Amino acid sequence: MNKVLIATHNFGKFKELMEVLEDLPFKFVSLNDEKIKEDVEENGDTYEANAIIKAEFFGRLAGLPTIADDSGIHIDALNGELGVKTRRWGAGEKANDKEWLDFFLTRMSYEHIRRAEFVSVVAFYRPGEETVTFRGECVGTILAEPQVELEPGIPLSAVFLPVGKNKVFSALTKHEKNDISHRGKAIKLCHDYLLKHFS
Repeated sequence: MNKVLIATHNFGKFKELMEVLEDLPFKFVSLNDEKIKEDVEENGDTYEANAIIKAEFFGRLAGLPTIADDSGIHIDALNGELGVKTRRWGAGEKANDKEWLDFFLTRMSYEHIRRAEFVSVVAFYRPGEETVTFRGECVGTILAEPQVELEPGIPLSAVFLPVGKNKVFSALTKHEKNDISHRGKAIKLCHDYLLKHFS
């Protein structure tokens, strides 16, 4: 296994995943690298289901072992929304990062309870084998406004303050963030699985 596809068009997400995977002895490529423009409907009811849908669809399309993730945020004040439809919620997928976050923060301005939990599930597909998943979670608070400039593709990271930290996700160093973030925890479990079984 020399080449592994990371099934995302989102550069911010690809960059985050690579910060954890970069020491593995594989060549990691994105959908953009492979000139894959197709998309798949994420119609699962859980993060696990959506991550598997993406990993298997793009893995079969590319003929490569594939990593995909699905993530979202649960806001206590919004009865657990936004969930698996986080990026499609509110202003929607077609809104740019600033438009999406502005809509979200306006909605949150009416709420006093600001607790939130990020969840991420990473799926690894390899042709001929059962797809495996890895889950990570992180609890924190939603700030009233961004603490730093928005990172492309991950606008919530500018307003999510993890428990025990005085900086939002986007203001942490990559090592600090990957140690505690939902995606960092999930991809680290995947990293260790790949290291154990395929390196």
